[in-house]
Amino acid sequence: MRIAVTGISGFVGQVLRRFFEARGDTVVGISLRTTSEAGALSRQLEGCDAVVNLAGANILARWSEAYKQTLYESRVHTTRRLVEAMGLCDVRPKLLLNASAVGIYRNGIEADEQSPVAEDFLATLCKDWEGEANEAVRLGVRVAVMRFGVIYGKGGGALSKMLLPFRLCVGGTLGSGEQMVSWIHIDDLVRAMLYIMEHETLHGVFNFTAPNPLTNKEQTRVLAEALHRPAIFTVPVFAIRWLFGDGATVVLDSKEVYPKALLEAGFAFEFPTLESALEDIIG
Repeated sequence: MRIAVTGISGFVGQVLRRFFEARGDTVVGISLRTTSEAGALSRQLEGCDAVVNLAGANILARWSEAYKQTLYESRVHTTRRLVEAMGLCDVRPKLLLNASAVGIYRNGIEADEQSPVAEDFLATLCKDWEGEANEAVRLGVRVAVMRFGVIYGKGGGALSKMLLPFRLCVGGTLGSGEQMVSWIHIDDLVRAMLYIMEHETLHGVFNFTAPNPLTNKEQTRVLAEALHRPAIFTVPVFAIRWLFGDGATVVLDSKEVYPKALLEAGFAFEFPTLESALEDIIG
């Protein structure tokens, strides 16, 4: 296959490139900005079998009003330009795999793809982002929305930020620790992308999360045991809010999300539990 990827310099993009190139596929990195010109983009997309849209500013940061605008424009506006470019292609891509996030769901509920969504900033961002991607359906392009949970893997992702405090014996829970964490191993994430590419009847929304979410407190215990380190500290809520501002919602909200659509489609997770994922990632 010939696969175009935006956001290829990020952790997911780099793993995706290695995964597909190892299969013998051609991966084309696309630089996608709010200033990108649709005509130039279309020439890069011409004849691609699939487009994977991962572009977007880092969500785990301090959210000032200006940064919220950056988050919005780097996802919603760029996806609009990407779909516009696809419409200019003589031979359009057959599939658009567009990133989104489990932050779209209401806080504190058990959610699958049919569950109600929230009304806060993050949910609105995801809804508008997905809405722009779904405009490609009018072009005859199959669209699959990937609502990512927290991504764990070797050499990057959320785990890379968590390991050092635990190795220094200062790891611990965040806030109350009761908030649910929905996560996925990076290898399962890219395998799920391939699964959707290869099964041409699949479209719509897919939760890219392992089937076994857990609380932050349980996650802390599993990680401490895997590293043979204590985990006796707690980062108080006020400190998290001071560090991230409104962005603290990413850390403190409870998202208990299940991959119902992927499982019903027949996808099998290699790493369904955090224990199995950590055994692979950190041995």
